[in-house]
Amino acid sequence: MADQLLYRPSELFGRLPVDDVVQDAVRGLVRDYRYVFQEMKKPIDWVLTTLNDGLLATPFLAFTIILVLLALRYASVGTAIFTAIALCAIEMMGVWDETMTTLAMVLTSVLFCAIIGIPLGVAAARSKTFDRILRPILDVMQTTPAFVYLVPVVMLFSVGLVPGVIATIIFALPPLVRLTTLGIRQVPNEIVEAGRAFGAKPHQMLVDIQLPLAWPSIMAGLNQTLMMSLSMVVIAALIGAGGLGLRVFQGIGRLDIGAATVGGLGIVLLAIILDRITQGMGELNRTPSRWDPVEFIGRLLLMRNKVIDEGKDATPDTGAAKPAT
Repeated sequence: MADQLLYRPSELFGRLPVDDVVQDAVRGLVRDYRYVFQEMKKPIDWVLTTLNDGLLATPFLAFTIILVLLALRYASVGTAIFTAIALCAIEMMGVWDETMTTLAMVLTSVLFCAIIGIPLGVAAARSKTFDRILRPILDVMQTTPAFVYLVPVVMLFSVGLVPGVIATIIFALPPLVRLTTLGIRQVPNEIVEAGRAFGAKPHQMLVDIQLPLAWPSIMAGLNQTLMMSLSMVVIAALIGAGGLGLRVFQGIGRLDIGAATVGGLGIVLLAIILDRITQGMGELNRTPSRWDPVEFIGRLLLMRNKVIDEGKDATPDTGAAKPAT
């Protein structure tokens, strides 16, 4: 007995065939259910293709104006100036098309993460049992190295942009689920009880009270998902995803530090722009800037209406009074 304590567990009980079990399981899925995964790929492919074609067809000036206005609306004048300079730098470095492809991949990933993650977060906030089941799954998804996702994704979905987006969704989903759950749970009980006292139904409580008050936390989750999606861009290039990640990967493969730097700098500039804008979207009590385009247009409309009203008041009544009969 004492001698057995000196042995390793593998010498006493044998090796755990985890690798063989996983390999057989994935091969079984590929053999029997590949058509299911190909059908799952279609909506992602449609959204990604639509966004990619739309962004590539958008003129540089129009796209820049849109992002600058968003930066003015949700961030600051400094962020808007940085956005304009950063987008000009990206275009002048010759990676505009790759940046639009990367942005399409990121937006598609964030969209499907929101579709999946927010309902999961709400369900976990409402059910402790579901939360206990979901939490270890999220732990595995969040701590598993990103490269590990690539092999099963390639076997189930082949290679290309869509499998890269699917791997990104798996990698970037957990923060949104966790922060949605946290935001729902942090809604004050007094407000929830007040809603119940006024006869609010569960879905009304969720839509009208809990989700609006949890909005900053949800937007923080979307922000983290966005950043993790951008960090996955280079890794997804290993399975055929294009964009700036492919430029970085090709630069590394050819030992071309210039090409890799251009791709990496494009990712950094895009990440800073999106980060600043989405952070501003999550602020409930944000004070509008004097340069806020919505506020500015509103002031112009008020001035226009005031001028029109003053003009009507100043116009003399030229109609002749009719004699009384």
